[in-house]
Amino acid sequence: MADAPSSPAGDGGESGGGGGSVREQDRYLPIANISRIMKKALPPNGKIGKDAKDTVQECVSEFISFITSEASDKCQKEKRKTVNGEDLLWAMATLGFEDYLEPLKVYLARYREVSSHFLTS
Repeated sequence: MADAPSSPAGDGGESGGGGGSVREQDRYLPIANISRIMKKALPPNGKIGKDAKDTVQECVSEFISFITSEASDKCQKEKRKTVNGEDLLWAMATLGFEDYLEPLKVYLARYREVSSHFLTS
């Protein structure tokens, strides 16, 4: 993936670099995380080629940027600075990913429940 674009569409330069240039490792999820998730879908002796890991890494990262950008646009229109879980769910519905909404709503509710218990302990 040597010719990958230097920044996602609509990038606001939030990599912390300050120079506007986004390093590739800053815009992609760590390859070890991608590999671990991919291996869970394979039999124990299954192997994954580097090109497959790199491709999935790029696709997943672009998908996240796509959804986050739509949610961020919504927040800007509403004059809010923080993107929250509902904004991401709204963006996914708006962009045609309705099939994923129900499991994500369940996950978000559980996450908030666990987080609130953790914060009150």
